[in-house]
Amino acid sequence: MPDYPIQYKNPGPEVKLKTKRGYPKLGATPDDTGVNFAIFTRNGRRVILELYQNFHDEKPSHRFVLDPIENRTGDIWHIYVYGVGHGQYYGWRIDGEYDPLNGKRFNVNKLLIDPYAKAISSSFEWDEEYLYGYDKKSPEKDLSFSILDSAKSPAKSIVIDDSKYDWSGDKRPKIPWKDTIIYEMHVRFFTIHPSSNVKFPGTYLGILEKLDHLKELGVTTIELMPIFEFCPSSNTRINPLTGKRLKDMWGYNPINFFAVTGNYSVGLRLGEQVFLFKDFVKELHKNGFEVILDVVYNHTAEGNELGPTLSFRGIDNEIYYILDPKCKRYYLNYSGCGNTLNCNHPVVKQMIIDSLRYWATEMHVDGFRFDLASILGRTPDGRWIGDFSLLKDIAEDAILHDYKLIAEGWDAAGGYFLGQFPEGWAEWNGKYRDVVRRFVRGDEGVVAELATRIAGSQDLYSGKSPHASINFITCHDGFTLRDLVSYRYKHNEANGEDNKDGMDENFSCNYGIEGETDDPVINKIRKQQVKNFITILMVSHGTPMILMGDEMYRTQFGNNNAYCHDDETTWLNWELKQKHADIFSFFKKMIHFRKSHPALRRPHFFTGSQTLAGIPDLTWHGVKPFEPDFSYHSHSIAFMISGAPTRVGEEEDDDIYVILNQWREPLKFILPYVHGKKWYRVVDTSYDSPDDFLDDPEPVGYFYIAQPRSSVVLIGR
Repeated sequence: MPDYPIQYKNPGPEVKLKTKRGYPKLGATPDDTGVNFAIFTRNGRRVILELYQNFHDEKPSHRFVLDPIENRTGDIWHIYVYGVGHGQYYGWRIDGEYDPLNGKRFNVNKLLIDPYAKAISSSFEWDEEYLYGYDKKSPEKDLSFSILDSAKSPAKSIVIDDSKYDWSGDKRPKIPWKDTIIYEMHVRFFTIHPSSNVKFPGTYLGILEKLDHLKELGVTTIELMPIFEFCPSSNTRINPLTGKRLKDMWGYNPINFFAVTGNYSVGLRLGEQVFLFKDFVKELHKNGFEVILDVVYNHTAEGNELGPTLSFRGIDNEIYYILDPKCKRYYLNYSGCGNTLNCNHPVVKQMIIDSLRYWATEMHVDGFRFDLASILGRTPDGRWIGDFSLLKDIAEDAILHDYKLIAEGWDAAGGYFLGQFPEGWAEWNGKYRDVVRRFVRGDEGVVAELATRIAGSQDLYSGKSPHASINFITCHDGFTLRDLVSYRYKHNEANGEDNKDGMDENFSCNYGIEGETDDPVINKIRKQQVKNFITILMVSHGTPMILMGDEMYRTQFGNNNAYCHDDETTWLNWELKQKHADIFSFFKKMIHFRKSHPALRRPHFFTGSQTLAGIPDLTWHGVKPFEPDFSYHSHSIAFMISGAPTRVGEEEDDDIYVILNQWREPLKFILPYVHGKKWYRVVDTSYDSPDDFLDDPEPVGYFYIAQPRSSVVLIGR
């Protein structure tokens, strides 16, 4: 393991520390002589900074009560402490009115995490009563008041000196959108299975040990599921099948927006996690990969009115959260997680911008995928104000506008704003996902929309580039590809929510038997359909994203909301790579095919107009050339992308002809005539590996018989 900055010896209570007024820069800012501490609160009446010699101490080594005149600038309270530095443990207490009915939840007995802390020690235990601002035993619930001191928790804020890290030699890959292929992964689940055979399973270092796999696959951009500090123990449900306590493993309940979680580091979580992550990013860049973070700014882990008081709730509840105007005791819940961050309040806006800038400038990440991003475009009363919201501020920010910004364009309160995000934003295209699933399943009435989605969804992104469409079939949230073709219904019984959680409609099909089977006929069609999915994805206009493990035919046994499991349900079993080598080989070759053909990666929409060679850039076909069947009962479509440049400076390419047949019988397609060229077969998913993808394409003549439920890719030379 590499060396990290040595933790300073935190001064004990016998050491008297000098202080001065300080300055209003939020967070803990170390320099050569000490640390400036600053925190925002508008409605708090008394602010106290406590320093701790050890993270597990229950009593502070030093305590500073800030003067409301001397140590305050506007709503920012600040103090400079000499003689402390990197590695110092600290926390804040804020005294004020405790009146939940009017939205005030100050409790000076709670040691609060600094919202700008760069690291947090250890972890919170959700069962501990001292974490709650109210008396959990009281029949009045959150209207009662807790006198328990939460400093008993080993979770303390840690001063981090980012200047101690050497970024020399690091360079952002800056992969163009048109060349980007995203791989969504969970840090722990990627290598925690014993079959991974890595030295540091379940960690950032574990991923680095598997870079050869990612290179072989051909992806360019690693999208990490949330890595902001979170607490797996925040899930209090029980698995009814095993009787064991479930966990909160995905990380979508952040405690803080600056601290990288220690859940994926190999140390003691005493600050070294910051530098482990920097090493991780630097090494990925060195190997040509980009790093995108899945970020959650729509809510926090503090939950609803019955949740713990860890940070924001005790700092200024009314400012940080959107409260119900009818009764400020309750939180509006656009996130589905108990609360909603007040994202368009100036103070919260600034915190989110500061957080993003920190990850960009100090952690060197390459972009962000925003969970339930539509919440960032809502006013406190729920109205959508996209171009006048935080979303626009992020896209126009002097630093952030140069980074990849990806939105999940919906939220848990019914908001669906796909295609409505400001310029500069790409979006997870949920309409693409659904129509491709429905077409492959054999639904009727979808071929016309399928064509629109394959062509880049210009109806949604006409003012942008087609690569604003993040095309995906599966993601962390829902079925894996294997489960999509193995289960008709979700099977979330082990989640402890009576199978009511997770999406009910997955547009999936089991092809005769629910779940796993030894039937060779069913298994053949299932794998064929998986190959159909990846074929469609890789020939579609836009930015493709694949889910960790789909390239190995991974299953979650029908669970489409496996956030609460840390076991074989979610772990990537690396034995599958060999067991289903046919699937991995096909994935790898289709990705390489996309990367080898510039006609599939043009940075502008198809127009249907003529290329520089005098033929249209995109044409649609049926069993007869130029006669596509977009009728309600159609189950097939074909299209040709011309390889001729459409603009000066574009690369010449082969013509590409794709047949998608989800009809139950073979269909004979007469191929379009292109002067001076012949058609060669590259892909036919009805064949078994390795004939499903020919490294040496074979000529096919002037027609092609597409088998039932198959995809065919031909090239014209």
